[in-house]
Amino acid sequence: MPPKRRNQVLKGNHGGMQLLLTEDVPHLGQQGDLVEVKMGYGRNYLLPQGLATVPTQHNLKLLDLHKKRVNQARESKIADLKAMADQIARVPQLTIEANANEEGHLYGSVGEADISKTLKGKNLKVETEMVRLEGMIKQCGLYEVDLNLGYDITAKVKVMVVPQQQPEKK
Repeated sequence: MPPKRRNQVLKGNHGGMQLLLTEDVPHLGQQGDLVEVKMGYGRNYLLPQGLATVPTQHNLKLLDLHKKRVNQARESKIADLKAMADQIARVPQLTIEANANEEGHLYGSVGEADISKTLKGKNLKVETEMVRLEGMIKQCGLYEVDLNLGYDITAKVKVMVVPQQQPEKK
């Protein structure tokens, strides 16, 4: 058997290439997992994007150091998100003015972006992706909206949609 080349890719039990994940990859694995993927997926996506590396002793040591730093950063991020969830819980309700008719039907709709923009106006950094609406809000009224801040941290905020005040004509 000839000696292995330095960067030769290890083959897995199913004929794919074995890689060590350096980042969390959805539907594949977490950082630090040893995974087996098809050759094209590893060579054309995971390796060039820096999501995985060849599993060598040196890379395993580097990954352990990197994991420690990432865990510290993740813990501080979780603490910040929990603090933001507490701030959101202290907000009694958000009021959003929307263009509506006399019956309370909105001419447009209120969506995730509007709620995110209103929360940002109160110095809460809630991105549009964090707002979970089942559908667009199309009527005036009081709604309870779920927020998924990340890392399984959730919050609820009450949103009051009111008709926009028309300036009085002189």
